[in-house]
Amino acid sequence: MTTNNQIPNRLANEKSPYLLQHANNPVNWYPWSEEAFQIAKTENKPVFLSIGYS
Repeated sequence: MTTNNQIPNRLANEKSPYLLQHANNPVNWYPWSEEAFQIAKTENKPVFLSIGYS
């Protein structure tokens, strides 16, 4: 689902209500997964973890 002409990020396919709240953020979010850690390692980038604040 898109709103305000925004393109959903990969969180749009998650089941968590918290993650779905961020599905239209203009951020390249990844859910917790091996893929996320592998990409961070390959690109030599840090991992920022959100533990929720809703």
